[in-house]
Amino acid sequence: MSPLVARRDDLVSLEGYHSPQVPAEVRLNTNESPLAPPAQWPEAFAAEVARIEANRYPDRRAVALREALADLHGVDVGEVFCANGSNEVLQCLLLAFGGPGRPVATFEPTYALHSFIARLTGTPVVSAARDERFAVDLDTAKMLLAEHRPVITFLCSPNNPSGNADPIGVTESVLGAAPGLVVVDEAYGQFAPASASALRGLPGAEGLVVVRTFSKTWALAAARLGYLLADPEVVAACESVALPYHLSALTQAAGLAALRFGPEMEARVALVSEERGRVAAALGGFDVDSWPSDANFILFRPRRHSATEVWQGLVERSVLIRDVSGRPELANCLRVTIGTPEENDRFLAAVEECLR
Repeated sequence: MSPLVARRDDLVSLEGYHSPQVPAEVRLNTNESPLAPPAQWPEAFAAEVARIEANRYPDRRAVALREALADLHGVDVGEVFCANGSNEVLQCLLLAFGGPGRPVATFEPTYALHSFIARLTGTPVVSAARDERFAVDLDTAKMLLAEHRPVITFLCSPNNPSGNADPIGVTESVLGAAPGLVVVDEAYGQFAPASASALRGLPGAEGLVVVRTFSKTWALAAARLGYLLADPEVVAACESVALPYHLSALTQAAGLAALRFGPEMEARVALVSEERGRVAAALGGFDVDSWPSDANFILFRPRRHSATEVWQGLVERSVLIRDVSGRPELANCLRVTIGTPEENDRFLAAVEECLR
């Protein structure tokens, strides 16, 4: 291949991030909402779309959407930045603050896109292992932060793929030790007992960034909409690296319409949380080890079967979950998204058969 078209040396071995998709009647592998948006949402969305001047570029700063999110979280509009899913939010943070010679820190295993997007932006990654319960060990964290002085420290709460949320005290301790920004990825934050956003505005929390998504509890995975809450300086930095008109008018309209249905969202969280407890209790009676979850998924490990064997057996029964056993820290582990009661029944019956 001509050197004029050669890929960057540090990306030669990189494979795209994806979740395998195979035909299945029950899809419990990507942590989506098991329910469609509320029945009234399509009409609300259509009304928003009717106001769009399709021949004009969208509002580059997404002011109406940011105002609605600021009202939801009780912050100023200047503390909100919106993008195409939380992954683009992370990308903008890394473009603005990362780069060669500016390391970021992760605690593994965690959401793979933190290090993946860092690598895309030429940002070095330093990591420390979580403990056997997948919690962040504060002594280990403080040593990592003191040695490498990362510009961004990533926390994921609840953590994907393990499901456990960080206690607020852990976030406070990391904030006190981190020399740069502390980015708390709360893609599943609505399922957890507390949010790091409660620390916003407190002394010592100036570097706190909270990232959220519409893909889970707002049931808008197809719309690709995410946002962050941070000090205005962080928001301005992200705006400076975002592509012009990066957030389409249709995406903004989808988010605005969804925010009208807060009570429905809370009801979905309650339903999924109840089902999570039921599925966890059932798994407790199977020949598997599982971990407590504050998210909309559960990590588990078969004791006497290979994860790949169980995964394939479920696919043969038209139930699709996520095989995460390829990561060294997750040897022989599988992750199942909490679905509707009927989907969860299908999963439990299928996995019980596979474990016999």
